[in-house]
Amino acid sequence: MAIFLADEQDASVDTDTLIDLARHVLTEQRVPEDMELSLLLVDPATIAELNELHLHKVGPTDVLAFPIDEPGESEPVGPAILGDVVLCPQVAYDQAASFGRSPRDELRMLTVHGILHLLGMDHADEADEREMFGLTDRLLASFASSDHS
Repeated sequence: MAIFLADEQDASVDTDTLIDLARHVLTEQRVPEDMELSLLLVDPATIAELNELHLHKVGPTDVLAFPIDEPGESEPVGPAILGDVVLCPQVAYDQAASFGRSPRDELRMLTVHGILHLLGMDHADEADEREMFGLTDRLLASFASSDHS
């Protein structure tokens, strides 16, 4: 399973741990080994531009997920690409305290959240939200218990 990470921003991030976390989530969710995932760390201006372009929302956000090869579509040529998770560490760090999390934990939660969106999960209604956030918490706990606290 290939996980690519591009860090195009200035906030301090433990990129190795984010890659380990992404691999943990994909393994726990039984994503096929031939899938590829990209994590992109960007500044607030870049994610605001993507947010407006793709979701027609003004301003920066914390995470965006862009699926590429979705299950059930035609067979991809070459490796299957799960998609891109675009994270803005600065937004994550700025909002962490309001959610009762450390900046590190907020960025980890958003990484899992973005990957789960690529895997088809959503939080459009209350039941889906409970399921998605419950799974996020379980994945973060199992990652922490695997010596990544």
